[in-house]
Amino acid sequence: MSMDIHDVYRRLRHRLGRKKNWWPAESPFEVMAGAILTQNTAWRNVRKAIANLRAAESLNAESIAASPRAELAEIIRPSGYYNIKAERLQSFCAWYLNHGGYDGLAAMRTKPLRAAILSVRGVGPETADDIVLYAFGRPVFVIDAYTRRAFSRLGLIKGDENYETLRRMFENALPKSAALFAEYHALILHHGAHYCRKKPLCADCPLAADCPSKV
Repeated sequence: MSMDIHDVYRRLRHRLGRKKNWWPAESPFEVMAGAILTQNTAWRNVRKAIANLRAAESLNAESIAASPRAELAEIIRPSGYYNIKAERLQSFCAWYLNHGGYDGLAAMRTKPLRAAILSVRGVGPETADDIVLYAFGRPVFVIDAYTRRAFSRLGLIKGDENYETLRRMFENALPKSAALFAEYHALILHHGAHYCRKKPLCADCPLAADCPSKV
């Protein structure tokens, strides 16, 4: 039996359970900072950097934008690439404040909001969509490495499609719901971390029965 995007969601949810409100953040701004800090690193490292920002009373756009670059880099050191990320985080925060902060951006419709966030230096499509989906609750589907790996192994994509092609594919195949997109993304992350790894653990995978790449 072949699967489609709907089938994968239903099977993962049935086996792994519901994954609502999974992003570990206490505010929309913390989501945004986390999305930038998680580039090219594991979430456990981001958690340490976020804790450092909170301890320094700097987990807000005003403090980050005003911090000396070297001091900010040291605070977020656990996230890796900390000099680059300090620059990107400050660029984002300056832009964020210039656009009226959360309320100013939340007043924008989804498409121009996404385009505006993508205009910020150092913010790529995955980071932008993390922010649009999880901080602003808009229905955009996040494509990450886990998504490419799992769905190419399932034979549902080739794996070399560009980001926008895959994003549109998922968004067109599913009901347009931010809650659904967020939960599906969380299920894919869990599946990729525990089963569909670089070296797959197929024996207990929820999708193994109909996966053509099962080993």
